Amino acid sequence: MIFTARMKQLVAVVLDSDVDRVTKELLRQGVLHFVSISEIQRDWKNKVNIVTPEISEAQIGEIRKRIESFFGLLKYYPGSGRELDVSRLKAVDLDQTNKTLDKLSLRLQGIRNRQSILQKEILKLEDIRRQMELFGDISAGIQAGSQYSFLNIQTGSIQSSRLEGFTTALKIIPSVQLSFQEEDNRTNLLLITMKRDDKQVNTVLDQYGWTDVELPKEKLSLKEEVMNDLEIKLNKFRSEQDKLNVEVRDLLEKELDSLKEMWSNLRLNELFYKIQSFFSKTSRTMIFSGWLPESRRKALEQGLRRVTGGRCYFEWHDAQEVDDDRIKAVPVQFKNPKFLAPFQMLVKNYSIPEYGTVDPTPLVAIAYLLMFGLMFGDAGHGAVLFILGLIASLVDKSKKEGRHNLFRLITWCGGAAIVTGILFGSYFGMQWFKPLWFDYHGIITGHASHSGYVKDVYGILVITIYFGISVIAVGLLINWINHIARRHWFKLLFDKGGLIGAWIYGAGVYTAWYFVNHSYKEMPGANLLFLILGLPVILFMLKPPLEFLIDKRKDPGKKFTLLTPVDFFMEWIVEMLEISSGYLANTLSFMRVAGLGIAHVSLMIAFFEIAGMVGGSTSGSYNIWSYIILIFGNALVIALEGLTAGIQSLRLNYYEFFSKYFIGSGRAYEPVSLYKRS
Repeated sequence: MIFTARMKQLVAVVLDSDVDRVTKELLRQGVLHFVSISEIQRDWKNKVNIVTPEISEAQIGEIRKRIESFFGLLKYYPGSGRELDVSRLKAVDLDQTNKTLDKLSLRLQGIRNRQSILQKEILKLEDIRRQMELFGDISAGIQAGSQYSFLNIQTGSIQSSRLEGFTTALKIIPSVQLSFQEEDNRTNLLLITMKRDDKQVNTVLDQYGWTDVELPKEKLSLKEEVMNDLEIKLNKFRSEQDKLNVEVRDLLEKELDSLKEMWSNLRLNELFYKIQSFFSKTSRTMIFSGWLPESRRKALEQGLRRVTGGRCYFEWHDAQEVDDDRIKAVPVQFKNPKFLAPFQMLVKNYSIPEYGTVDPTPLVAIAYLLMFGLMFGDAGHGAVLFILGLIASLVDKSKKEGRHNLFRLITWCGGAAIVTGILFGSYFGMQWFKPLWFDYHGIITGHASHSGYVKDVYGILVITIYFGISVIAVGLLINWINHIARRHWFKLLFDKGGLIGAWIYGAGVYTAWYFVNHSYKEMPGANLLFLILGLPVILFMLKPPLEFLIDKRKDPGKKFTLLTPVDFFMEWIVEMLEISSGYLANTLSFMRVAGLGIAHVSLMIAFFEIAGMVGGSTSGSYNIWSYIILIFGNALVIALEGLTAGIQSLRLNYYEFFSKYFIGSGRAYEPVSLYKRS
């Protein structure tokens, strides 16, 4: 778990006649991280030809994604690949598959077009309703219509015998139509339409012999009837939309089994041809290469020998045989238990550690949760985060690993806050139980007991500085382990995070501790200072000339000039400045842990003060508004401080911890597998 998985490289040669069976076995096991044959340093690599699969993997992938777009309409997501069975792989006819999907798309498009038309009508009617809400009555709308409104409100009459046809003709135009009494075989009407539809409306009016009529004002105070008519039409359109949605779902559910089968075969073929795209060939054989964990070597070799009947040749190479320039090409497989997946995500988001170096995931988990807990130390707030994260991770059905890990990270952070909240005795900003460590709220308000180690804000700051020193020290230790594992002895000694650099940092920490503990008036003795601080600084002067000699052995043309000693001196000065200022800044940066913790407590104190003021009593009695303020305040603190603490914890890990040891030049182990989505 401390180091990444030990990897082996396979170079395999199989007969051309066995290549399909070999491909299926490689796909079934899904453990080989393929590399191009050109990456192998062999004389014969230029004597082979790259295999061009008969079907493009990209073409298959595009069709597969078409099917997934249909799945998305049903909120169905294909699983992790466990439902795929290599034995069921069969040849795929891309043209026929596209034709089948085209037919389904055409049927769906017909429904979508109807939905689009309906949606436009709904939006227009909603526009009419919003405009009508601005007027107290219809007459006010008529007076304002020409100047300020987007509506056209008209009153007029048509022959009663033509009313039905008139109403039918207006159905294609969003409108409101109210009928009044009939006089001389003509019906009086109120008509409300959008001005942008005037051209269509006027055509209908002319066709049915509309005559403008000014109706009495008392008949135009019927805003409620207009709004009711609008609501009836809107409900009708929405009901039709719902029916069309059901029609889409029914259509897709009817085809779901067929689509699942089609998707599975496409996915199998896509991976099948992806594997074969890494093959190279001679006249009768196929050659491929890749990396896999050493623990999977035996199973893969046995499987390939079985499907070829022993007609194959294998070469196995250790990662240690790869030189320093090509070690970055060795893929990295993490070996962490599943519960550490959220913290592994944080490491991978930063970079992939180089092969053969320490996997920091377990240490990141500890450091991140400690930082978050110290900044967000409230058991009540932590419980809210814990519950929200747990519910979200259980409800999430998207199968998206990143989002699922984020929800689990929130759950972990909530748990850390619960623990530190109990230590600080903080529960939603209140002290329900006695703190097990120190009273954070009491210290900030000045009401804490003066017994115990932490008595004031300065004590909290000291804790975070000691915490920072510990984190940096662990980072330096990991750096030494990395250099030893990679046999980089020069860097182990002279790197900024090497032995001499750590010596200087340790001496600086001791000197600062001594100065503080002697009331800021006394420094360690001169002889001691020279031994612990001066000596490593002088030893660092050897680094530039030693580097010059090492480089000269690699490049005999490198010249020593009169300015070379000046370069040595300037490099030494710059290195000392970087080490002293860098370590000081890194250590003091951890004071933000205390700063965020103090801010968290201060915000809660502020909200309790506001709630007390609203309650109108200095005795602490609250009214309903006080409780609303406290609920809002707690919610704001959880959201704001939770986000801030999460970001700052990540920043401290990335910039203060990782910078001491992390070599982020590796590449992730990505085998062609049924269980990995692309």
